[in-house]
Amino acid sequence: MDCIFCRIIEGDLPGKIVYTDERVVAIEDLHPHAPTHILLLPREHIPGLAEAGPGHDALLGYLQRIAARLAKERGLHGGYRTVLNVGPDAGQSVFHLHLHLLGGRAMSWPPG
Repeated sequence: MDCIFCRIIEGDLPGKIVYTDERVVAIEDLHPHAPTHILLLPREHIPGLAEAGPGHDALLGYLQRIAARLAKERGLHGGYRTVLNVGPDAGQSVFHLHLHLLGGRAMSWPPG
């Protein structure tokens, strides 16, 4: 498989890993849009949220819980944002489901 996130998870490509367990690897985003910008990558290759099935419900919730844990560890007490981009029109450029954790600055609404 030629998925950049799968290759980072497998250790074939470098990535600044900030968290890892049996289900998730979290890395610093190479092009951050906030002082904290972490990508949470499921170890399982799922192209995107639209391709996730009922068997992925627990994993999707788990990604959010790990994001909350990392936000707390980073001191993002004033708030943070979690984002799943779904498809090219939403800005998804790597087709391996990943959750963005953004924080460390005030964020506007709507986001983009």
